[in-house]
Amino acid sequence: MRKLIFLIILLSFFSQAYASVKNDIIENFSKVDNLNFKFTQTINGKNETGNCTIVFPKKIHCKYNFRNNKVLVSNGNSLVIRSDKNNQYYRYPLKDTALNLLLDKEFILKKMSNLDVRLIDEKFYLFSIKEKNQILNIFFDKKNFNLIGWQTEDIYQNLTITYIYEMKTNQKVDEKVFKLPKNY
Repeated sequence: MRKLIFLIILLSFFSQAYASVKNDIIENFSKVDNLNFKFTQTINGKNETGNCTIVFPKKIHCKYNFRNNKVLVSNGNSLVIRSDKNNQYYRYPLKDTALNLLLDKEFILKKMSNLDVRLIDEKFYLFSIKEKNQILNIFFDKKNFNLIGWQTEDIYQNLTITYIYEMKTNQKVDEKVFKLPKNY
């Protein structure tokens, strides 16, 4: 009987501790209006790096390093990916992509408040959001509760893992960067 009582107390302690962590993450993330960061993205085992700016809700501008001068831009409605490789432009309705969920901070905050948070490898916290046929895993730093990355499937069902670093929040952003490239 003592073991059962001890187990219940122990589980209650951990449940309260994770509830506190979850509240700290939610509070920290709710204060973020925009992000500027460097990233490493892995798609099908291939790594790409670059710089991104996100402005909530639903705007993103990413410039990839080295490879074909690739740029990814969303103005909140459409997502355009431009590459100098064959001078190609790809346009998608944002609502049809996993970025639609990721770029909607209010949606994420609402979902996180109803989810359990998990500690992974004693390094970061994970929230796993399932919406329609999409899964969005969002990772937060264990020490400062900052966003450090996400995992999704891209529009071609490729597993995409994005790790962000050198992040700055709530910086002045030139809205012109979210203007969709011409010629798409």
